[in-house]
Amino acid sequence: MTDSTGCGLPDGVVCPGGPLLLRGDHVVEDKDGVEHATTRPVTAVCRCGSSAISPWCDGTHKLLPARMRPE
Repeated sequence: MTDSTGCGLPDGVVCPGGPLLLRGDHVVEDKDGVEHATTRPVTAVCRCGSSAISPWCDGTHKLLPARMRPE
């Protein structure tokens, strides 16, 4: 994956035990099928399913036992 600027940087990075970081413009679909456009240069998307502001990461994964964190 490369970003829209063509500079060769990845536009998605998986943080072990944490969120998916998206760089640039993306559309993220939540669990109800509602689409949300990213609005920041880098956006953290929840992978643990426990965020209170889903689909965005709120750091809740840090409070989960290690065995419940995303890989």
